[in-house]
Amino acid sequence: MLKHATFVEKVWFDEAITCRSRDEIGIPGSPDESFDLGEVDTIASVQRVHREACAASRRATAGLALDDVVRGNRRGPLPLRWVYLHVLRELAQHCGHADILREQILGDVPRGDDV
Repeated sequence: MLKHATFVEKVWFDEAITCRSRDEIGIPGSPDESFDLGEVDTIASVQRVHREACAASRRATAGLALDDVVRGNRRGPLPLRWVYLHVLRELAQHCGHADILREQILGDVPRGDDV
């Protein structure tokens, strides 16, 4: 999931802002492919690449205001505010997926008082 989160980060804060293609950025053409692990992927390498992508996103947006429009996404021009909210929703959704996986692996279902 972290590899996919890195893909999302690069789609919205590189492709959408810089208008570079996914090929130029070096990311898969589709979201489904972004979950695939390569033979060289390790926990440490995936974490490092994600941290680097987040740092690049902060640099790319540093000079922009929330109402500035980014033009590189396939949906067309969008305000940066929308991009932030979309990425937040995407990450929240995958956090839910991760929690489900954790529960399945550990057999640990939270009780009502744990919520």
